[in-house]
Amino acid sequence: MPKAVVPSVLKAARVLDEIAASRDALSLGEIAARLGLPKSSTLSLCTSLTLCGLLQRFDNGSYHLGTHLVDLAHAYLARTDLTQEFGRAWDSLHIMPEESAVLAVMDGSNVVYVACRNGSQAFALTYRIGMRLPAHSTATGKALLSTMSDERIRQLYQGRKLERLTPKTLTSVESLLANLAVARQQDFAVDDEETRAGMCCYGAPVFDASGHQAVAAVALSMMKSSSTPSSADRVSLAARTVHELAKLMSRRLGMIPGAK
Repeated sequence: MPKAVVPSVLKAARVLDEIAASRDALSLGEIAARLGLPKSSTLSLCTSLTLCGLLQRFDNGSYHLGTHLVDLAHAYLARTDLTQEFGRAWDSLHIMPEESAVLAVMDGSNVVYVACRNGSQAFALTYRIGMRLPAHSTATGKALLSTMSDERIRQLYQGRKLERLTPKTLTSVESLLANLAVARQQDFAVDDEETRAGMCCYGAPVFDASGHQAVAAVALSMMKSSSTPSSADRVSLAARTVHELAKLMSRRLGMIPGAK
């Protein structure tokens, strides 16, 4: 090992990698066992990572990735062409250019929009980079949540109130879990006037090479008047379009076709 390498930093990175690869939060004992490390040194690593915001410790003592990783991800995105690739992927579809498309990542119980392509049609909400909305009410947020286990979602919202943005916003964890079960079955999530009255959105998760938990989500938004029951074909087109956009982005992130 090169003299300039710090072993504890490498071990901390292994802790982050192991937790990132797990769908559920891990206990201290599980982390230590998976990495073959003593519990005492594992506790020191997890405590330090938690203080830095790189890990989050739940009330039951288990650990999951911390929100500071999102800040680092934002900085990374700002220095790469990922957001440009999102625009290129959207443009390459040549479908529904009048509607708005967005790319978002999870930050705690919220989503943060890191790229957007506002459509030509007048819209109820103008997306902007850095905008933050509750995950439980948005199509991107529900798409991201749908890749997590129910246990992980319960932990995420433990002690938190689900903010009501419109009369249709889901305000209980149980109703959210039921909604996410449908999203998993149909491979896309729906925001039916839950973020803004008169607006509906269709979202799909974006995966990286691991192909397990989503690292981002894309969504297509439209006014409810353009997706009425008489326009069921347009709703179907929106769902297919956002699903295809998510597949394109996942491939750009290294996901192997067929892995998800």
